Amino acid sequence: MSTGAPRPLTAATPGPAAPHTTGPPAKIPAGPRPPAPWQGQWPVVGAVSIGGGIGAAARYGAGLLWPTAPGTFPATTLLVNVVGCALMGALMALITERGSPHRLLRPFLGTGILGGFTTFSTYAVDIEHLTATGQPALAVACLAATLLGALTAAWAALAGTRYVLTRRGRGRRSA
Repeated sequence: MSTGAPRPLTAATPGPAAPHTTGPPAKIPAGPRPPAPWQGQWPVVGAVSIGGGIGAAARYGAGLLWPTAPGTFPATTLLVNVVGCALMGALMALITERGSPHRLLRPFLGTGILGGFTTFSTYAVDIEHLTATGQPALAVACLAATLLGALTAAWAALAGTRYVLTRRGRGRRSA
């Protein structure tokens, strides 16, 4: 006969299963541990965020230094995008030709600073504004100049930087 008092748990008598489970407690497999927070994606997110703030501030500063009057060709936006794409081409050449940089360098400089600096959303708004104000020829000129200028700048900077790096590398080896 039972007295109603709970039985003490021993090694031979397993405790009751948790109310939300139907079987015995699951064993945790002995596999690799998840990475520590400073080794996962949070540092990358932080690097991109900080870099993006720097790049956006630089772009804003360019707009303050060289404002574009309404209804005129958006030269500052074009200049920012072409310079940003040239810097991206040079950065990619440096990273690919010089080995493995720190894992946060490309997210910080490329995605962060240069992604925040270049402004293809403003470029689209400029084209829409020129079209809406009855200047479709200027809008097409802006569209074409930005597209050709940005692609040419990225390609030329990539090729030029690679040329300089390989030429310097040959000079060091022969010395």
